[in-house]
Amino acid sequence: MDCYDNAAVESFFGTFKTELGEDFESAGDVKREVFDYIEVFYNRARMHSALGYLSPAEHEHRAAQQRQPREASLSR
Repeated sequence: MDCYDNAAVESFFGTFKTELGEDFESAGDVKREVFDYIEVFYNRARMHSALGYLSPAEHEHRAAQQRQPREASLSR
């Protein structure tokens, strides 16, 4: 078993608990906070060093732009 299998998940949850905390009033609060953290902040705003200090959304956007010219040239 590779000791790095869970490294990305452990890193995410470590960051999550540091930035968001662990104390919530109800299960509904947890759901709202987790959704907001992942969909609004983590994927769209938070810069990731592994992605060249881009957010995942910006990284995907740039990758899609780079694929478009190649795909167009292949369809000709």
